[in-house]
Amino acid sequence: MTLNWWENFFHGVALDFWRAAISDEQTHAEADFINQQLQLPIGAAILDVPCGNGRLAIELAAFGFELTGVDIATEFIAEAVANAAARNVNVEWNNLDMRKLDWTEKFDGAFCFGNSFGYLADDENADFLAALARALKPGARFIIDAPAIAESLLPHLMEKRTIALGDITATIDTRYDHELGRMFNDFTFSRAGIDDKRAASQRIYTYRELIELLRGAGLKFVASYGSLEGEPFKLGAHRLLVVCEK
Repeated sequence: MTLNWWENFFHGVALDFWRAAISDEQTHAEADFINQQLQLPIGAAILDVPCGNGRLAIELAAFGFELTGVDIATEFIAEAVANAAARNVNVEWNNLDMRKLDWTEKFDGAFCFGNSFGYLADDENADFLAALARALKPGARFIIDAPAIAESLLPHLMEKRTIALGDITATIDTRYDHELGRMFNDFTFSRAGIDDKRAASQRIYTYRELIELLRGAGLKFVASYGSLEGEPFKLGAHRLLVVCEK
């Protein structure tokens, strides 16, 4: 596996599979959760990183917030531009690496959703959070969606699974390396008789390690949830949502 696997993973069939996996209802529910937890007035500036195809940024822009989206996937950014235009909302899109945030105290709030944290090495993950914190105004909130946290992932870990969505079938072979604290996934996307194989890897932090990373970036813990409905996080929860504040 190449070290920077994410640079070439997010295009074509992988993005089509992701689109099919996320319903409009999920997008609405996540946008409502973000709106409630950031506790911001209409017109506030919010950063979505990485933003993917802009589904959450566009939804929040429709609420009346000023959104900025960052993503490395050129195909997704192009789709975000088109989708925002179709919804008649204004969003500032930035096609760049999430490690290259160079704003200082610009945003009233920010979020990182879609299981997008942990692709990088430990120092790079810490650098991303530090750059994110610098981009926030004092008192601004940040929400991180971390379903690949150890307490959520490991109790349910499957070495092999197959998921069919629309005309795409994805077979995922998973290996967890306890010495590295990383999960390695080999994806085989199958569509119309053609197989597309891609590899991915993600750092699996424990709950405590993630909280310490956030604190190290200058972000104070506010709350953690195991679902969008606000259930307290606990061992075995399928999702971790952490709210923190600069």
